[in-house]
Amino acid sequence: MKSFLRLAFIAGIAGATLGATLARAEKADRDKPVNIEADRVSVDDVKKVQTFEGNVQLVKGTLTIRAERIVVTQDDDGYQRGVATGSGSTLPRFRQKREGQDEYVEGEAERIEHDAKAEKTEFFNRAWVKSGLDEVRGQFISYDARSENYFVTSGPNGTRARPGSGERVRAVIQPKNKDAGAGTPSQAAGTTAPPLKGAANITIPRQEAAQ
Repeated sequence: MKSFLRLAFIAGIAGATLGATLARAEKADRDKPVNIEADRVSVDDVKKVQTFEGNVQLVKGTLTIRAERIVVTQDDDGYQRGVATGSGSTLPRFRQKREGQDEYVEGEAERIEHDAKAEKTEFFNRAWVKSGLDEVRGQFISYDARSENYFVTSGPNGTRARPGSGERVRAVIQPKNKDAGAGTPSQAAGTTAPPLKGAANITIPRQEAAQ
């Protein structure tokens, strides 16, 4: 299997553009209706805004977003845009099946914005995204299902973190060679590849806090 991510490290991993070779998100999802469950809902038909609160679950085909609050707006063409936020330590979570594979892209952040028309999902603050065994973390992640690209930065809203802040983009990319089960090429040669700094923290994103 080809690598899920190709990293271009910029300024000491202060920001990175991730060109993914992963398959597209499930194509059939775009034609599926949106189903939402919540404890409370308010509707503004004039502005085409629906606000769902309390243990909200949004489902559109294989796409699922869970959050404490989701605000859904609809444009004149009928396309929806959802903004999900959490409560306290509970972060909203995104999950969607990869086209043609029994794997999912999943992620979480303090705020998740999903644009059904552009097929783009953005993760803001304490952002984390995983596909298969590969993971990436930053303060902002933009996932474009059409172009199969990720854009990750160490600062908020697509910016680079201020020098000295300690914020970095961190990623774990597993080997995809055919003999991966028998060890990586470096291990086969009798050497051990150095671990990615900070990688241990990525596997438990809910416990991470902005520095």
